[in-house]
Order: sequence, then structure tokens, then C-alpha cells
Amino acid sequence: MPTKRRSPLSISVIAAAALFGLGACEMVQQQMGIEDQAAKAARLDADGRAVGGACRQSGRAIEDCYSIYSWLPKAPIYEGWRDMDAYMRENKLETVEPQLPPIAAPGSRKRTPTPEETAAAAKAGKKDSEKR
Repeated sequence: MPTKRRSPLSISVIAAAALFGLGACEMVQQQMGIEDQAAKAARLDADGRAVGGACRQSGRAIEDCYSIYSWLPKAPIYEGWRDMDAYMRENKLETVEPQLPPIAAPGSRKRTPTPEETAAAAKAGKKDSEKR
């Protein structure tokens, strides 16, 4: 049985389609917000080191830093804190007091009351003040 040979043009078209398909996977992942695991681990490591260093510079205890930034891995936070501690000791630097309160962890925001709940609370407050 004779084999059918493909033309160089058809091979080029098939190769181009395959390359486009493989390249599109990354584009689709970016559009959907899917992050590569290695990139995410590297980002969390860098964020943890930066947070640890900032916590040490502001005079926060490492335990406070762990609890405030609970979504970050502890090992990079500790490494950043330790590196900043060594740097500050070598250069005889003082701590810098933070001017703002620490940020809240993701997902721990207080729920804002609905207008109906606010009105009900105001009515309850009036009734309590009338009783006194």
C-alpha cells in the first residue's frame, strides 16, 4: 500500500497550529487568573521575606508578624526578620515605629451592615436612651 506524502506547506500549517495551541494555554491561564505553582511559591517567598524585614524594622515581634500575615508562609517571614535583625545590629539602626495599624488578613474584613440593620440598631438605641 503506497504511503501518501504530505506537502511541506501542510506540515508547516500543522506545526504552526500546534505551536499556537501550546502558546494559547498560557494566555488562557492568565485570562482565567490561574497562576503557575512555581511562580506563586517564588512570589510568596519574596513577599514573606519583605514582610519579615519590615516587621523587624518596625519593632514587631516575630510572633505578631506571623499572626498579622497568617496567609504567608512562616519560613520566609522568619528569614526576612532574621536578615533585617542582623543588618540593623551591624549598622546600629534603631527601629522605626509604624504610623499605621497593621492591615487585616484577606477575608477577615468586618461585614458592613445593611441599611435595614443600621436602622434597626438606631431604633434600638433610641429605645434604650428613652428608658433611662
